[in-house]
Order: sequence, then structure tokens, then C-alpha cells
Amino acid sequence: MPDTKPILLTGASGNLGRMLTKELSAAGYTLRLTDIVPFPDELPKGASFVKADLTDSLAIVRQAEGCGTILHFGGVSVERPFEEVAGPNLHGLYHIYEAARMFGARVVFASSNHSIGFHERPQGNAAKLDADCAFRPDGYYGLSKVYGELMGRLYWDKHGVENVNIRIGSCFPKPINKRMLATWLSYPDLARLIARTIEAERVGHCVVWGASKNPDSFWAEDHRDRLGWAPQDTAEDFRAEVGHIVSDDAVEERYQGGGYTSIEYSRKGGFSPRDQFDLE
Repeated sequence: MPDTKPILLTGASGNLGRMLTKELSAAGYTLRLTDIVPFPDELPKGASFVKADLTDSLAIVRQAEGCGTILHFGGVSVERPFEEVAGPNLHGLYHIYEAARMFGARVVFASSNHSIGFHERPQGNAAKLDADCAFRPDGYYGLSKVYGELMGRLYWDKHGVENVNIRIGSCFPKPINKRMLATWLSYPDLARLIARTIEAERVGHCVVWGASKNPDSFWAEDHRDRLGWAPQDTAEDFRAEVGHIVSDDAVEERYQGGGYTSIEYSRKGGFSPRDQFDLE
């Protein structure tokens, strides 16, 4: 049965927010939607929308009051200069966690594979990454996701605020290139995952790789057992269509973060410290 307390969804006007609004409303959840831009669709039954800026702490507190779960999908969602990322993704995230602490809500944080994007793609029998791997952000956006996951760690340890950090790979209607055969997360798999983050009895602080059941996945162990979630879809269905599509950028093709790793990439004489100095 759906949680009887309202669910706050930030970033509701984005592609994932709109999809989740539709799916969660259809499942019977009461939603409070917020974004810095108007909601572009007709509001479904049981949903309300308030335009709000994540940097406005009072607005966030007002929307979070009485909610059982905060689904935090708001903020800058692509690589941008640091000053553009800092306001919504750093200060805004703090306001989310303070509101969760005040009202005893669980936070579900839309983290990203870009928090670990400078790990190399596994080749052959190389080990895949577990959820406790080192952070290696591939830009300011990825760095903000590291901050978000560590904020969740702090608020669980210090205040007992439960949080689920979903390191979303590539969440689109279908994969569009070879890399996404490893990173793709289907809309239905995300919707089912979010429902479990709301309904799971106890989660503590946990990290889940946000990817469908992809044989080429870069990622291995995480905390999904706490949620009772397992992906049902697979990028393998699209291999013939997109498996040959790669870029001509050697940096992009080497690292897990793909194109984000080559944005403003200025390392000279090689790809990584390991290449130049024989260091890990």
C-alpha cells in the first residue's frame, strides 16, 4: 500500500520528474511537486505544484512539512560552471536535508554515475565497481553529487535521517550508444526503484547503482537488498541497434563518465597519472 504521508518531489518539471509524477500518482501516492519552472503537464489526481527555488530554505521547509519522503531530483542536472552548480546543488541540498531532519522524512537523492566518472571502464575480466568504491567525479556536476552522498552520510550518522542515494547511469527511453549498454536505466525500472525507496521499512544510509539488468554493466555490489528491488529491463535488447555507436574521443571512450570526462579536459601528455607516472 502507498505511504499515507505526502511525498515531496523536487525537480518535478524535468523529464524524470514528469515521468515519476505520472507513475507515482497512478500508484496512489499523494505528491507535492516543486521546481524552479512551471510544471508543463496537467496535474494528476492527488498532486499539487508550487514553484520554488531550492536556495529558498523557507520555501523548501513549507513544502516538506508533513512529508514522509523527499524525492530530490531538483538542481542543475548537467555539467555547468561551478558557480551555476553551487547554489542549487550544494546550498539547495543542505536545505533538503535540514527539512528532512526537522520533519523526520526519508531522503531519496538522485545521485549520478558522474560522481565516479573518472574510473576507467572495466576491460575483460577486470573487477567492476562496488558501491563503496572511491569517488572520482568527472566535473563540477559530479562533484556536487559526491557532496550530496556525503551529506546523506553525515545526516544519517549525526541525525538518523534515512537516505537512499541512486547513482543514476543513463535514464532515457532507450540507450543511444554503446556506452549505454552498460549504464542504461529504463523508466519503468526507475519508477519501480523509487516505489521501493518509499515503501522499504528500513534503509539507513544506502547507495544503489541506477542501472537496468545490463550484462555490460560497469557496476557490481550495492545496497539494493535493503529495498527489495531488482531491475527487470535490459539494454541488451538494443545491442544490434546501438552497439556500434561510439565517439571519436579517446578520453570519452576510456572512462565511465563518457562525454562528461572530456569537457574542459586539459591533461597533457596522456590520459591519467597512471599513464605518466606509473601511479594508480
